[in-house]
Amino acid sequence: MKIDLRELSARHPAADAGTVALQALDLQVQAGEQLAVIGPSGAGKTTLLQVLACALPPRAGRLQLDGVDPWSLPRRELQRLRGRLFLAPQVPPLPPRQRVVTSVLAGGLPSMGLLASLRSMFYPHDIPAAFEALERFDLGDKLFERVDRLSGGERQRVGLARALLAPARLWLVDEPLSALDPTRAQQALTTLLAQARERGVTLIATLHQVDAALAHFPRIVGLRDGRLAFDLPAAEVGRDRLARLYAQHEHELRADLAPPQEPTVAPARAPVMHCR
Repeated sequence: MKIDLRELSARHPAADAGTVALQALDLQVQAGEQLAVIGPSGAGKTTLLQVLACALPPRAGRLQLDGVDPWSLPRRELQRLRGRLFLAPQVPPLPPRQRVVTSVLAGGLPSMGLLASLRSMFYPHDIPAAFEALERFDLGDKLFERVDRLSGGERQRVGLARALLAPARLWLVDEPLSALDPTRAQQALTTLLAQARERGVTLIATLHQVDAALAHFPRIVGLRDGRLAFDLPAAEVGRDRLARLYAQHEHELRADLAPPQEPTVAPARAPVMHCR
């Protein structure tokens, strides 16, 4: 899916009146591109994804998806367009008492009719597809677990697995690594990027992990105070540019780019399992 933003401004729904999260933003993304959006907290990263998901209308400027202004469409056509978009929030909205198989298959609901959607809630219609999607995130053994028995990292990966069953041409992924350890984070990004390339899906991910963004994504967009700070190939994003982007927020950048420490485990204690 092709994206075109021109002089776009938007306000987060939870922000005070008059507080603009995105200001005069220009951004063009070709169909099938993969890019990471980085920047300090409050830069407007999540608001950008909500605008692109047609969950939040712009206050000014222009948004076009595949050459169409979503907010000029009749309601039914807007809903149809939203079915081609997949937004993965940082905390996936998974019903706690639901089985994982049902939660994953919900990613395909936009392509189902009403009766099929209702039936799928009680009788999962494509268990092999759900298993395959979960296996790509090393969660195949959780297929019939209840969501409330998963760790935070497992829930986050279930939310990502839903994308693989969605009939979407644009994946919008918000902080997908926040609950994952380094090994799982590497696996999640590798899977998302490989699947996006294979399917020709446009992928935009917001990341606090700057090193992961630079290592995996060919294009990096830096946001600061709702404005575009830079839009560059990853190879051209150096430490000086990052320091300017995170000025007055150096703790976020330092924590992310610090060299990994060797884990220390007290000999008398059993190994501690972090998020899976």
